[in-house]
Amino acid sequence: MQLPEEFKSRMKDLLGEDYDSFISSFEDKAAVRALRVNTLKINKADFAERTSLDLTPLSFSENGFIFNEEKVGADPLHHAGAYYVQDPGAMCTVSAVSHIMRPDMRVLDLCAAPGGKSTQLLEYLTDGYLVSNEIDRKRCRILRSNLERMGAVRATLTNTDSEDIANSFGGIFDLVVCDAPCSGEGMMRKYDEAVTEWSVENVLMCAERQREILANAAECVAPGGYLLYSTCTFSLEENEMTVDKFLTRHEDFKIVPVLESVVASTADGVNFEGHIHGMKECRRFYPHISDGEGQFLCLMKRDGDAAVYIPKQKKKGKEKTADALSKEETAAVEKFFSDNIDNEPHAFIKLGDTVMMTDGLPTHRSCLFAGVAVGSVVKGRLEPHHHLFSALGTSFKRKVELSSSSPEAAAYLSGEVIDTDKKNGWCAVLIDGCSAGGGKIVDGKVKNHYPKGLRLLK
Repeated sequence: MQLPEEFKSRMKDLLGEDYDSFISSFEDKAAVRALRVNTLKINKADFAERTSLDLTPLSFSENGFIFNEEKVGADPLHHAGAYYVQDPGAMCTVSAVSHIMRPDMRVLDLCAAPGGKSTQLLEYLTDGYLVSNEIDRKRCRILRSNLERMGAVRATLTNTDSEDIANSFGGIFDLVVCDAPCSGEGMMRKYDEAVTEWSVENVLMCAERQREILANAAECVAPGGYLLYSTCTFSLEENEMTVDKFLTRHEDFKIVPVLESVVASTADGVNFEGHIHGMKECRRFYPHISDGEGQFLCLMKRDGDAAVYIPKQKKKGKEKTADALSKEETAAVEKFFSDNIDNEPHAFIKLGDTVMMTDGLPTHRSCLFAGVAVGSVVKGRLEPHHHLFSALGTSFKRKVELSSSSPEAAAYLSGEVIDTDKKNGWCAVLIDGCSAGGGKIVDGKVKNHYPKGLRLLK
């Protein structure tokens, strides 16, 4: 790998005597492959028993493992949302705050695509909720697909910029995660474009943008709440220098320690020349220290008596984000749930043509979904959405249960009709206990409703 000479010179100045070990990690070691078990759908012990992957546990992530296989896209368990492929450094970021997480927290993931951190955060939030935001429309579609595959229930997905989020929600979140867009130096071992697109000018441009995003993120933190800032780059400008400037301008925030096992797997932050605030408690994830790519993270806490902006409630009819269901739509949804799902009553709204099971989750004018996308009412009947099967599949009255190693699982994921002895009606299709999707049983056959865009190619 031919790294830019100016990048290497900057890293030598940064790392000193550790520089040779750092460079060797690019020359002698391949990028690490890792995954995180999705406990929204399966526990770690059951996954380890059912997967064919060779797994090595990560020390800093309770549900994280290194694996060696190159491609897992055809793995039925991956399709069913049993795990998320995620770099150890990225996984480390959310693991670093696991000691402060509570089930009832209100959390914002401000720059969320492709969804690794959002889906990891959701595992903690059984009573709270997550607002998962992404400004880029194309990347937001990928984020939505991953949230649906992993069975997200307590999430609102928005597609807007950080300033709009700050102005719309204000300081209501117990934790804000700001994984800011960066120059990507930490991904150079993994992606060739991270090498070819690197320049000092891009580093400085990213740092300027990060300062703006981080300031908007701060506006969303509640008194006594936390702000987690992270990047996948090594530069001082984008990391410690950005944090130092932020703390100087926001005296109601201070750096606090992260999870001890993350401290043990990372290097201290760098007290650069001219720094005002101590940076040692920031964490740097290096490929020559731990298995994985580059990552920087810093956890900050806001004063409990900080004054925060809370937007005034909009008048009815202004900036409407959702509609109530009509009587016909309500009847269709209630009948579908009564006929097909063993579940408690829920609260529903409509975003566009799609019925959403929100159960009190916040909405926003840029919402793509809030809670669970239930489906659309057509001619008095509910046509269920894939998200409903993925999120509530285990609660369906009719479940077609398949082994991940069976030909039936591969057939279902390829869009084929499969046989069943279940009674007629809508069903969820479970693979090793994880709901992969749904179908409609008609006379011993499951008519396949696995989305065409997700199907295995023959």
